[in-house]
Amino acid sequence: MRRRTLVALMTLISTATFTACSTSSDDSDTAEQRSVTLLAYDAFTPQEGIFESFTAETGIDVNIVTGGDTGTLVSKAILTAGNPEADVLWGVDNTFLARVQDADVLDSYEAVDTGDVCINVHDAHFNNAGISKPFALADLVKPEYKDMLVVQDPRTSSPGLAFLLATIATYGNDGWRNYWSQLRSNGVKIVNDWTTAYTVEFSGSSGNGSRPLVVSYGSSPPAEVLYSDPPVSEPPTSVMESSCFRQIEYVGRLRGAPHPEEADLLVEFLLGKTFQESMPLSLFVFPVNDSAVLPEVFEKFAAKPENPLTIEADEIAANREEWIEQWADSAL
Repeated sequence: MRRRTLVALMTLISTATFTACSTSSDDSDTAEQRSVTLLAYDAFTPQEGIFESFTAETGIDVNIVTGGDTGTLVSKAILTAGNPEADVLWGVDNTFLARVQDADVLDSYEAVDTGDVCINVHDAHFNNAGISKPFALADLVKPEYKDMLVVQDPRTSSPGLAFLLATIATYGNDGWRNYWSQLRSNGVKIVNDWTTAYTVEFSGSSGNGSRPLVVSYGSSPPAEVLYSDPPVSEPPTSVMESSCFRQIEYVGRLRGAPHPEEADLLVEFLLGKTFQESMPLSLFVFPVNDSAVLPEVFEKFAAKPENPLTIEADEIAANREEWIEQWADSAL
């Protein structure tokens, strides 16, 4: 979800089935040319040309195959476990990791990036209306914030699921359903996906709607600055850090990978400084490599709360379906 990445601020994410592309500029590659295939979600948009140095150093071409959002990607990987079409899987996050582990999809995996799903706030709306911005999830059910929040359906959206988990982490099994009933009474709007929520319903600079509160990412503000037209020096949005749910994305070699040696080399590259430094302004996530230097706009404006909301992956796996069913009863 994800992951869950922010380049989609300016581009609609396609839901097409597996679509392959190659980083090689030579369409007449011989059968002997070494290659490796990376399977990722549709919103995987690495920096242009980033794999050229990998190919130059190893002689291995990188093919990128996309296969839907994170949930769809995981389902397809499970169906082909042990006999995959690709070598490396990118983008399984902590909300889906246990499913992948249980199905024995990967030989090995490593955390590759982190990020947070958070409530984003259109600051000007509250300044102009003379209303204080909300600072906690509990504020969102107060009358002064009626009809202001838009969220994604956790049945169809990775950030929607992350926000549901944020409410469960905050209110526990005894309280989260009642909280959603209160959100419903206070006019929360539920849409299918992030694109609809952020670019249609949200009133921020990238949206055309009337709702000044939206479930998005902690890295939305630097994306707003980077892609603003006309340019701005400060983001028009802020992040409610108390609402943030931490997402961790993983990359790993698929069990039965056709090219295991090449797969291991690619995973090593993805965890290396060159690729990790490219991620903040291409995938809008934080690198896990401690030596990676963050771009100034990302370091200045991206939220990274010290104490984000979390739930263990095995607890998510054990309860996800029941939680979603209970959510539908409480929120719809």
